Amino acid sequence: MKDFNFYAPTRVVFGRESEEKLPQLIQQYGGGKVLVHYGGGSAKRSGLLDKVFKMLNEAGISYVELGGVVPNPLLSKVQEGIDLCRREHVDFILAVGGGSVIDSSKAIGYGVAYPGDVWDFWDGKAVPQTCLPIGVILTIPAAGSEMSSSCVITKDEGMLKRGVNSDLCRCKFAIMNPERTYTLPEYQTAAGATDIMMHTMERYFSKYEDATLTDAIAEALLRTVKDSVFVVLKNPEDYRNRAQIMWASSLAHNDLTECGTEKDFACHRLEHELSGLFGVTHGAGLAALWGSWARYVMDKHLNRFVKFAVNVMGMTNDFVDPKAMAMRGVEAIEQFYHAIGMPISIPELIGRAATDEEIQEMVRKCSRDGKITVGAMEVIAAKDMELIYKMANK
Repeated sequence: MKDFNFYAPTRVVFGRESEEKLPQLIQQYGGGKVLVHYGGGSAKRSGLLDKVFKMLNEAGISYVELGGVVPNPLLSKVQEGIDLCRREHVDFILAVGGGSVIDSSKAIGYGVAYPGDVWDFWDGKAVPQTCLPIGVILTIPAAGSEMSSSCVITKDEGMLKRGVNSDLCRCKFAIMNPERTYTLPEYQTAAGATDIMMHTMERYFSKYEDATLTDAIAEALLRTVKDSVFVVLKNPEDYRNRAQIMWASSLAHNDLTECGTEKDFACHRLEHELSGLFGVTHGAGLAALWGSWARYVMDKHLNRFVKFAVNVMGMTNDFVDPKAMAMRGVEAIEQFYHAIGMPISIPELIGRAATDEEIQEMVRKCSRDGKITVGAMEVIAAKDMELIYKMANK
């Protein structure tokens, strides 16, 4: 079992009408002038933003607003937010939305006090030294950014999608009302559940196989999300199962399921280039790639894949052919992806096969022109990336 340091400082306020506690939470964490940051029109159409503004006004909390965050949040919007925060002397950021809005908020928080180009952090030229405090009203359970140290941004020029990790950006609080997820479209619900599961699977598939308790937590989380997503796709207003998915979103990416193991995240790094190039939904991109990654690395890690097949996907172990059992687990989760409307290949994801030129571009970006590798359970270099992309392109 690997030594670990677990840190999860975010205050979670969970349940019906939990957003009513917003003003006191902002004041508790020193918010005097707030940037309310959000995405498209859904936050407005649902009435949530109007409720937020009303509560802030009644509490005498000054604020400015900035909407327009898109999936795979863009550097240009981050730069707009930095300029606005500096001009308005903002000292607290409130993200109203899902992972894209939260990551955009984190990037703005990094950039306000930084004298250079905020992209320096994602380009490896600088390390964040400070971040404005951030709070969240979560409306899309998927990315887990509400409790993570991660922040992923896409540079408009060249559509470079990169991540930065720092405890400085961890949110002060996360307000989670499962009722706010009732109106999520089916595709977004399914992609979100896939993303949640992948955050745990990227930690579960580890060369450290003796973290028994952590494995059990991960397996329970995966089974719960797998079961709950079917229920909410049939009944979007099923509070119990919406609540399971929302809480799982946070637990999947706050590093709990990494305690004693080592995260791999090769699929995430591969998918960043896929969604950066084609603008696809992150969770769907992960589903399109995972089976190919699994088949590529499986032979050296059969015990882990057999354990996944039995303890997560419910296979009965015949103790005869570990390779066949491992493959049954991979095929079972691909069947699950199809059952909830997710793709299991690049052609299913984008409506056509990627060209050789597009694959080479993704490899070049993911490997930083062959200078870096990804993955931990199995190290993936540029030549491996190319083979995995090509496997997923059939």
